[in-house]
Amino acid sequence: MSKVKVGVAGYGAIGQRLADGVAAQDDMELVGVADVAPTLAVRALAERGMPYDLYTAMPGAEEVLEAAGIPVSGDFDDLLGKVDIMLDSAPGGIGAKNKVKYEAAGIPAVFQGGESGEVADVFFHGYANYEEGVGKNYLKLTSCNTTGFVRAVDALDREIGVEKVAITIIRRVADPGDTHRGLVDSLQLEGIPNHQCVDLMEIMPHIDATGLLVHTPVTHGHIITLVVTPKRDTTPEEVVEIFKAHPRIRVVKIDEGFDTNTSLFNYARFLGKPRGDLYEIGLFEETVGMSGKDIMFAINIPQESVTIPETVDAIRAALSMQTEGAEAVAATNKNLGM
Repeated sequence: MSKVKVGVAGYGAIGQRLADGVAAQDDMELVGVADVAPTLAVRALAERGMPYDLYTAMPGAEEVLEAAGIPVSGDFDDLLGKVDIMLDSAPGGIGAKNKVKYEAAGIPAVFQGGESGEVADVFFHGYANYEEGVGKNYLKLTSCNTTGFVRAVDALDREIGVEKVAITIIRRVADPGDTHRGLVDSLQLEGIPNHQCVDLMEIMPHIDATGLLVHTPVTHGHIITLVVTPKRDTTPEEVVEIFKAHPRIRVVKIDEGFDTNTSLFNYARFLGKPRGDLYEIGLFEETVGMSGKDIMFAINIPQESVTIPETVDAIRAALSMQTEGAEAVAATNKNLGM
């Protein structure tokens, strides 16, 4: 069977990881990536011997890239002429402009959570609503936080049912290297409901959700606490076992050293994971407890890598590679080593 041909627009924090995620799939081929300037990520691509072909994403970029000694394989139209689908991880707002080009070329696309919702036919999550994305041309991922906690909420919903959820996001203020964001020595709050809870209700409309968000001056990971009202009685032990059975949830213990927002990032580096990436969310076992009937727990979100599996799921849905969600996520998980 021929492999699905995939391109990536934007080779930044997410685009690098999307390229690697696609390249790891045994039924997909990464045709190339597109960018506009010799950023550090693009320079590193060249120093690594160009494992992925680079295309220019805008006119005039070829001269700038080649002046920096970075070989270019063609322009954006050349890339579009070779692919079956595009993954758009360009900065917010650029994806909507790129969509005009995708439509003209007759190519479906998957957008990341930073793009406006209007670009997509379906707001997509691999576990919670895979079937809604099957055969749709334009899918949009949820944000890193929403992608992560929907995994946990969906896992509980499938086993014990969920009525409602209250979420507090302790959010890193910026990615490493985002020096233009200068929140220092402050915790900045947003009012309720945060957009992540609104997004959850769009993905899972049968669940009521609300939550607040606290911007925190750190750069590695988010910590999210959840209070979930189940449809039937349960126990912390049952909840932990539900989470342990999920391929994209890594249950960790505080008393084993997983006691900070950076502990999972460091552990990924110790495992030899590229860039310190984990695809799984981390769930802190000692935080699982009950408040009356409600379930409480805390998770860690690896913000730069958590959406990669769901993006690969979206390729499978948009191109109808698998029509059943369980089959699709199993294929993605196998190829990503989860």
